[in-house]
Amino acid sequence: MSKRFVIGAITLALGGCSLMPNYQRPAAPVSAAWPDTAHLKTVQGAAPADWREYFTDPRLQALIAAALENNRDLRIATARIAEARAQYGIQQADRLPNLNLNAGRNASLTPAGASTTGASLHVQRYDVGISLVSFELDFWGRVSSLNEAAKANYLSTEAAQRAFRLSLIADVANAYLSLLELRERTQLAAATVGTRAKTRELVLRRRDLGVSGDLDYLQAEGAYQAALAERANLERQQAAAENLLNALLGQTIAEMKDLPAGRTLAGQNIATGPIAGLPAEVLLQRPDVLAAEQRLIAANANIGAARAAFLPRITLTGSAGTASRSLSGLFDAGSDAWSFQPTISLPLFDAGRISAGVDVAEARKVIAVAEYEKTIQQAFREVADLLNAREKLAGQLAAQQANAQAQNQRLKLVDARYQAGVANHLEVLDAQREAFAAEQGTVQVRRAALSADAQLYKALAGESRHTAEGKDLQGGGK
Repeated sequence: MSKRFVIGAITLALGGCSLMPNYQRPAAPVSAAWPDTAHLKTVQGAAPADWREYFTDPRLQALIAAALENNRDLRIATARIAEARAQYGIQQADRLPNLNLNAGRNASLTPAGASTTGASLHVQRYDVGISLVSFELDFWGRVSSLNEAAKANYLSTEAAQRAFRLSLIADVANAYLSLLELRERTQLAAATVGTRAKTRELVLRRRDLGVSGDLDYLQAEGAYQAALAERANLERQQAAAENLLNALLGQTIAEMKDLPAGRTLAGQNIATGPIAGLPAEVLLQRPDVLAAEQRLIAANANIGAARAAFLPRITLTGSAGTASRSLSGLFDAGSDAWSFQPTISLPLFDAGRISAGVDVAEARKVIAVAEYEKTIQQAFREVADLLNAREKLAGQLAAQQANAQAQNQRLKLVDARYQAGVANHLEVLDAQREAFAAEQGTVQVRRAALSADAQLYKALAGESRHTAEGKDLQGGGK
């Protein structure tokens, strides 16, 4: 009869009711269309999910792969997933009874002076049995609510790790593009140094011949020194960009063997296409949004646990086995022993502690809702900014390239006029400065456009779209 009672009580506990509020996903607090992108509505698809398809430079692909394997921050994020998964397993174990196998010997001696019989009393007992220790019957769903919160916290940590992975991929790509930009700008500066050195020598010879004066020479000298200073500045920035990339990789580029050849900025060919679809359909796939929603689910579950604290808590403690005064008699007939100790506790007065706990849980849910909505709004702004930047930078790059072409053509004409004695040296210096600035600007704008494309990979969830396929995050995932 006792076994049937225990089994029935456990079954009732596992099927108990829950005071956890029904979860409803908040509506996305953003508009139903990207701003100023109506011309994109007929275009199919979005950014490729696989970063190898998106970033096609073989050298960049090797660098991203190295970062995903060696980056220390990513290792920390991955370890936190294991920690959260273990915490979820611990909480989930509380939903089932814990059985322990116990064996022991108890011996005591009561002296004659302390015994009620006037004789010394020696007692000895051996026990072997299985015990059930303080198993809570989850009538009101307190334990299941805590389990749901632990599961949501685990899924939130997993989504946060995917968000960091996406950010790392985009950051490596951006650092690589910045390094390419600075290398190309340094090469332009070095070429300019060489050109201005030749110009300075030419002006010096013309001055020696009496064709040019000291003013022309000083202008040429100043332009040459300015080019040297700019080259040194760019070399400093290039070294800093390489150090940043090394930090993201978790090792130095010099340590990496058999790196494939890379492409120039102009040859990057990042596989972006125009973006279509409603913002919510894209943004809800972002891991940072998923992480915020899982934190909201956890806060919602904690309300159920806080509410259940108002109601009686029933726990079961018991054991069944054998007992004997001697070790040899443990398994003799008639040595069966058992105990069953159900307890029920109901809070009568706690000075408002439980009520305040419910208020805290509800306030934290309000905070979680606001943080979830804020995350979506920030994601929407980020995507909108990048879409606008990509469109405007494409136009800016075309104009900048045309400007560089025009300035180089102008420099050729002015230089020819100077050689013919028609133009003065000041016109040559002005044309050189404008051509140099236009070429530098072209490289900068091209890198900015490519960086916008790289950041779009992260903003549009990238590989997380197919990482989440087959996974019911809201329902529990794994």
